[in-house]
Amino acid sequence: MNPNHPDGDSAAPPAQNRAHEADARTRGVVESRSIDYIPRNERHGKVWHQGPFWFTSNFVLLTLAVGFTGPLAGLGFGWSAVAIVFGAGIATFFMAFHANQGPGMGIPQMIQSRAQFGTRGVIVALVPALMIYIGFNVFDVAMATQGFKAVGGFGPNWAWYGGIIALQALVAIVGYDMIHLVQRWLMYFLMAAFTVLGVGSVVAMGGARVLTMGHFGAVAFFSQFVAVAGYQISYAVYVSDYTRYLPADARLGPTVLWTYGGAALSAVWLMMLGALFALHLPHGATVTSVLLAGNMVAPGFGAIVMVLSSIALVTVVAVNTYGATLVSLTAVDGFRPLKLSRRTRVNATVLVSVPTLLLVLMMPERYQGIFNVLLALILYFLIPWSAINLVDYYFVRHGRYSVIEIFNPHSIYGRWGWRGLTAYLIGFLSMTPFFSLPFYTGPGARALGGIDISIVFGIVVSGLVYYLLARSMSHGVEEEACLRSLSVLEPQSGAASESA
Repeated sequence: MNPNHPDGDSAAPPAQNRAHEADARTRGVVESRSIDYIPRNERHGKVWHQGPFWFTSNFVLLTLAVGFTGPLAGLGFGWSAVAIVFGAGIATFFMAFHANQGPGMGIPQMIQSRAQFGTRGVIVALVPALMIYIGFNVFDVAMATQGFKAVGGFGPNWAWYGGIIALQALVAIVGYDMIHLVQRWLMYFLMAAFTVLGVGSVVAMGGARVLTMGHFGAVAFFSQFVAVAGYQISYAVYVSDYTRYLPADARLGPTVLWTYGGAALSAVWLMMLGALFALHLPHGATVTSVLLAGNMVAPGFGAIVMVLSSIALVTVVAVNTYGATLVSLTAVDGFRPLKLSRRTRVNATVLVSVPTLLLVLMMPERYQGIFNVLLALILYFLIPWSAINLVDYYFVRHGRYSVIEIFNPHSIYGRWGWRGLTAYLIGFLSMTPFFSLPFYTGPGARALGGIDISIVFGIVVSGLVYYLLARSMSHGVEEEACLRSLSVLEPQSGAASESA
């Protein structure tokens, strides 16, 4: 029996929940919640905060590096910009529509997928999600170290790696409110610095002369598109982690639009700047290109931008670690129910930081190729999950879930959700003929000259198969469970709908 779980078999009684809530309000600044439900009387924050949060979380040197993909493959600036706009414009929709699930359900993003894949079957989505968090952190830590040392930092890389990981772990341990606060205020400094950098760089490089369409190549164009799409879709596993404290009545439209606007604007801005640097600066396809470009604008300005960019990388490592902690707890809890406490989350935060340190120590000096492959793999593994999750939330269950059953080891959602797993497998297999990787090119991609259109098949096939399989669901038992769930989690609310 787990008294900290809001599940049907072992749910804490209301008085015990209230004691936990009082404990959360009185015991310091460290967040006490982890993967458990956020009661409505603990909800706070404003919907517009999602805009600055996602802008800053995506406004990092890693995002700049995504813009190198097209130019390194021979694509001109204008065509790179078109691929970036289309990739970000399309893929960010998938990420942003997950935002409504946070206030609607009050739990983190990935644990919600137990309803589609089962309490244990969700491991097929949790493993890629954890790889995303740790993989991005490895690149972020390496880039932050490179940035700090480029402006005068000294000492061995391993010392920088250890210091950065320790600092970000502290921010992640303090938790949700600290991360939101840091990201929101950092946005204003980043916008000011990069506005000057962007305009000044174009002027210093020759003005309109550098803003041309340039060379077009279909393979290079779609490589840039896939890199952008994979990068943006990777944020889908984050979204509800950072919206779940919003009031339950947060409106769908503004929540999605603020999330979309922040994430898409920062992606287009930085990736286009990355493409510009890669084409028109000596050795411009490196993260230290902002140092060179900044010094072209004004002596010493490059150092300011470089340090600010590196600080932003450290904060986004904390964002990733926080999410990795929630994913790890969800995975373990599916097989061995955990006692969810502040200490459990703190310990998990430390544990998920260790692989980042070990992997970054093994990172080769040139990692753009590894980064591009990671982005493609992210796209392949996450597209089926995202399509299934969104179809289930918006078109099958219409946002109505029993939260206590999501945590119940003997849940009505089952341990292995055959519908979700079947749709995921079929959707993934439908994509494989169109994969285009350095070590494998599918027959469909070969027939198209190396162009990767797997995203289309992943979205359509996974979503459609799941929707068709879900037609056989009986919603009567689940509807009763939804009403029971709210009466346990929010006894003061009666039997009203628990969905936003």
